[in-house]
Amino acid sequence: MRSIRISASALLLAGVAVMSGCASHRLPSVATVTPPPVAIATAPPAGSYPGMPIPARLADGSYATPNRALSAAATVWHFRAGLNVAALACRGPGDALVAARYNAILTRQSSVLRDSEARLADEYRGSGGTAWRARYDHAMTVLYNFFSQGFAHDTFCASATQILAESETIAPAAFPAFAAARLPVLDGAFTDFYARYDRWRAGAAPAAITAPAPPPIVAQRRAAPRATLASTPATPWIQLDQVALLPDPERREVHGGAPRTLAATRPRR
Repeated sequence: MRSIRISASALLLAGVAVMSGCASHRLPSVATVTPPPVAIATAPPAGSYPGMPIPARLADGSYATPNRALSAAATVWHFRAGLNVAALACRGPGDALVAARYNAILTRQSSVLRDSEARLADEYRGSGGTAWRARYDHAMTVLYNFFSQGFAHDTFCASATQILAESETIAPAAFPAFAAARLPVLDGAFTDFYARYDRWRAGAAPAAITAPAPPPIVAQRRAAPRATLASTPATPWIQLDQVALLPDPERREVHGGAPRTLAATRPRR
């Protein structure tokens, strides 16, 4: 039998080849793939709908509302208008108290309200033109409609109710400062909603959905009988803007108890 001799160097080379062959047949490593995040649809803020028009955010991050850049007189008068809408629209177990406290403001702050309204009317009159009254009426209609927007109803009513409770201790001399401090609270019920909706719209990127806009709330001015004005000259008669779509089928300002007089003196001609 022929013997076969294999040198050590040959064995070494053979071993390297075998080892290399084994290495070349290793199982491939498994790559870990992170699944993409799943987009979870979020609902828009309560009271809104996709595609809802809201004011554009201004450069300072705020929103344009009728309560920006007001004179001292306009601040008091806009504040009163907001509370007037609350007395009209905020219905619930405490609605009679809301109305009573609003009427108390009309009595307690009568001189302040009368002076503020007169100075505001002078501002419109001094802006030039014979159509100042039409501009004034339009501005008040826009203001009442702003405070009547239903999407912020609960927050607005809660704020107004608290403010009306605080108003019982405010003396006439302090009322303009009180109005200046609290008007942003009433306004904030709406601007906070705008901010929440903007955040939702930016994060949700909803598909274009066209939803029918709710019917507009239109404030209609009602002329008051001159006899009423003449019979109570010392009482600050406040011309009420009848706000449509509010629960007021009998065309009274507030239900419960005797009819109440709400709202303030008309602009002087």
